[in-house]
Amino acid sequence: QVQLVESGGGLVQAGGSLRLSCAASGRTVSTYVMGWFRQATGKEREFVAGINWIGSNIRYADSVKGRFTISRDNAKNTLYLQMDSLKPEDTAVYYCAASSNFGARTVRADFGSWGQGTQVTVSS
Repeated sequence: QVQLVESGGGLVQAGGSLRLSCAASGRTVSTYVMGWFRQATGKEREFVAGINWIGSNIRYADSVKGRFTISRDNAKNTLYLQMDSLKPEDTAVYYCAASSNFGARTVRADFGSWGQGTQVTVSS
């Protein structure tokens, strides 16, 4: 089992930037694939970005392409999400997730470990 703790959320104005971090501890072998999901009020939790162990396979939701950058530092057991050019529609609780499945897809069901979430609010 792996424990995930997000940090870095906050309030930012439209056009601003934030960097989210996700610290993993425990069974880090269960983090072959890691990703970020978000859930806005009244909406389903949706995939934002994902990355495999070595960073050779990265996926982004169309809504964040060109604005968000996912990365990971395995030596630090940390996942990052650099968010630039933030928009009000990016407002959501952002969740870090991990999967032990080497072939995990960019869907919620493929991720077995989740953080508690961190709130990102983008004002206009």
